[in-house]
Amino acid sequence: MITKESRIVILTGAGISAESGIRTFRDFNGLWENHRIEEVATPEGWEANPQLVWDFYQQRRRQLFDVEPNPGHRALVDLEQYLDNFLLVTQNVDDLHERAGSENLIHMHGELAKLRCEACHHVEDMMDDEHLGEEFLTCLHCEGRLRPHIVWFNEMPMRMAEIEKALSECEVFVAIGTSGHVYPAANFLHIAKMS
Repeated sequence: MITKESRIVILTGAGISAESGIRTFRDFNGLWENHRIEEVATPEGWEANPQLVWDFYQQRRRQLFDVEPNPGHRALVDLEQYLDNFLLVTQNVDDLHERAGSENLIHMHGELAKLRCEACHHVEDMMDDEHLGEEFLTCLHCEGRLRPHIVWFNEMPMRMAEIEKALSECEVFVAIGTSGHVYPAANFLHIAKMS
């Protein structure tokens, strides 16, 4: 049974945001169907055709204005407010958990609302109208080119040491809206069971 003192880690995937209208990676009619993964979701794709990748993610970023958190997002906020030791890890790059009110949250695959400098690695929230066009943007700190703040295939997910520590110490692990097939998240249950 879950008590207020229980140590809980929750992992969410695309399924929790699908109800809000975010098209999922694996759907037959998903947003990826007209593009090969290698073209828009790898460092090699960015290097080969940065304009295609930029346009692809700018479209995803603009879509955030058309969606709202759903009851699943809000239920996790209620759970977080009830518990003393709660961590929400999401594979999603949308901002629906934050907009629902989640606070103890890790985006392991990055965030659409942010851009990252290729040169100095500075990360900035950039969702104003002037940030959502077709032209590349430059860093406010060093004038390097900005890229989506997204973990692409062949890149290391973010804050893994922190996630693995929480998993190794948790009493309850829950996965919501994820197939559990993509690593390293596919290994989270094993890490949690070992604790």
